[in-house]
Amino acid sequence: MHKVCASMTVIVGLLLGTALVSAQALKPAPAAKNSTWVQGKTPDGQPDFQGTWTNATMIPLERTKQMAGKEFYTAEEKAAMDAKPLKPVGSALEQHYDLAQFGLDRTQGKFAPSLRTSLVIGPEGRLPAFIPEAQKRVAAKTAAFRGHEADAPESRNLGERCIVNNAAGPPMMPSGYNNDMEIVQGPGYVAITQEMIHDTRIIPLDGRPHVSQNIRKYRGDSVGRWEGNTLVVDTTNFNDNVAFNRIPVTRDMHVIERFTRTGPGSIVYQFTVEDKGTWEKPWTAEITMGTAPGQLYEYACHEANHSMENLLSSARNNEKEAAAKK
Repeated sequence: MHKVCASMTVIVGLLLGTALVSAQALKPAPAAKNSTWVQGKTPDGQPDFQGTWTNATMIPLERTKQMAGKEFYTAEEKAAMDAKPLKPVGSALEQHYDLAQFGLDRTQGKFAPSLRTSLVIGPEGRLPAFIPEAQKRVAAKTAAFRGHEADAPESRNLGERCIVNNAAGPPMMPSGYNNDMEIVQGPGYVAITQEMIHDTRIIPLDGRPHVSQNIRKYRGDSVGRWEGNTLVVDTTNFNDNVAFNRIPVTRDMHVIERFTRTGPGSIVYQFTVEDKGTWEKPWTAEITMGTAPGQLYEYACHEANHSMENLLSSARNNEKEAAAKK
């Protein structure tokens, strides 16, 4: 398991996210009184988004079958859910570790209030179906790695190898922990540093086009613009290693993100994903981000990362034992 920095800021952001969602309710942060709030400006006149934020949430990516057709809870339903205490989800991780020691217990965190029943918006609240080619691609990749999961570091996903975290995006998705990010602005640029593997995305706002299609990046090429007080970020030029929630999407994925600050302690983050080589149609999701007090600390992904070494060395020992028996 990667090392987690034990600081108050990190503890605020170390939350178990959508991968561990149960039927339990959110524990929302106190709602801000925004009636008198006015959008601030940076010295160069940009809407001010600067600060440390978290996209941690207990809202599932897709709506459950029981909630089909219901996009929002009522205020009364939400109040009743919030009255119920959060309980452990019973995962192997929680059974093995004292999660509270490192701030990984989801009951330690706070989430921005939301009445949504799923992050994916719309009447269905679910991801579109895969096209046939995508189904074949996912099946082929799964089959190729079956039985070879510990052949080499390259057999593991990019997050385990500390190259780039799958949740870092774009689109930026909540993960099991380390959901904090810091937004910094300067003339003509917005920079977003994410806690998980401390990636920084520097987004130009000067109207430049995307880089050449020959240039491909793990996190794509992002360019931004302002539409009123909303920051719109357009990202293309992904490389062949791109994935969404560990789904091997294609390099032609196109992501449009929209950041709208709705109060002193909230940003509505909405994104639309289009990948004609994966899904039958584009889809849109929305997350309400809240504040995360304090500064961001480095997530030293490879420091004391014994898991990769132990996994591979154990596999080699098993191979030696099998060969000796033969």
